[in-house]
Amino acid sequence: MPPISNEHQDLCSFLIAVLRIYVEKRKLGKLLHDPFQMKTGPDLPGRAPDVLFISNAHIKRLKKNHLDGPADLVIEIISPGSRTEDRGTKFFEYEEGGVPEFWLIDPDRKQVEFYLRGKDGIYKLAPVLSDGIFHSRAMPGLWIKSDWFWKRPLPMVLDVLGEWKLI
Repeated sequence: MPPISNEHQDLCSFLIAVLRIYVEKRKLGKLLHDPFQMKTGPDLPGRAPDVLFISNAHIKRLKKNHLDGPADLVIEIISPGSRTEDRGTKFFEYEEGGVPEFWLIDPDRKQVEFYLRGKDGIYKLAPVLSDGIFHSRAMPGLWIKSDWFWKRPLPMVLDVLGEWKLI
């Protein structure tokens, strides 16, 4: 596995912090992160996404050492050594395995793509509002500003929670 950058680690830690509190306050389910394994299908390899969310409706998929089925939301942060894997292999495995919402964050290119799986089983690029805000389908009520990912330093967790009216 290629090493991850300090920026990758910071971004992952930020997402885990804000999303975990959001999920807990709203009692939506469970937030997990790498190295926790997700197995989406018998013919697909297990993966350990950077961040994964399981809604209460699918919490029975959660086993002691892995998730047996797709998470409701998977987030991958691209590292230079993982670009082909994240954009190619993982993208198609998550799509085929039934992950309904997939965020792909590329810190080097300062790009974030939000994908929603359609009724046809194919990912479609989700709309982002003109102000850069994306509304999650997997986490009801959650919205996120895509420019938060590129701020240095990253936004303070308490500031984000305040904007979300959680504190």
